[in-house]
Amino acid sequence: MSSGKRQQQQKAGAFDVRNVIAELIGFYGVVLVVVGLLDDDESLAKTGGIDANLWAGIGMIAVAVAFALWSRLRPTVVDPPREDEQPTG
Repeated sequence: MSSGKRQQQQKAGAFDVRNVIAELIGFYGVVLVVVGLLDDDESLAKTGGIDANLWAGIGMIAVAVAFALWSRLRPTVVDPPREDEQPTG
C-alpha cells in the first residue's frame, strides 16, 4: 500500500478449483439420481434391493453442496500484483 490507496482484495471466484469440483460432482450426482429413479427391478436385484445409483447420486450431490458452501464461506483471496513487478509477455 505504498501508493496510499486502499487495495481491494480479489477473490478467485469461478477459477477456484472447489467450484469446478462442485460442478462436476454435482452434475454426475444428478445423472446418477436420474438413473437411480429410472432403474428397473433387474438392476435392483444385482445390489440386493438397494438402489446404489440413487444413493450414490444423493451422496455426490451432498458433497457438491459442501464444496460450494466451502467456496462461498471461505473464498480464496488472490494477492494483487506488486507495483514493482513487470508484466511478462
